Amino acid sequence: MSTQPPKITKKGFAPIAFFSEVIGELRKVTWPSRQEATRLTIMVLALSIIIGIFLGLFDMVFSRFFSILSNT
Repeated sequence: MSTQPPKITKKGFAPIAFFSEVIGELRKVTWPSRQEATRLTIMVLALSIIIGIFLGLFDMVFSRFFSILSNT
């Protein structure tokens, strides 16, 4: 795996060389199957919803706690 910086010519950055290297690196990527991508997407959405509910409940408890403390 090469992490060399893009080639710079006397004119500056060489966009054609850069994009050909990008395409070469993208060909090396092991892309997930459609089934795996769907499963991981569902997992991320479910976890996001669970964390959102948890944070919402946590906020509600603290709001009530502090409203009781301030007697409002």
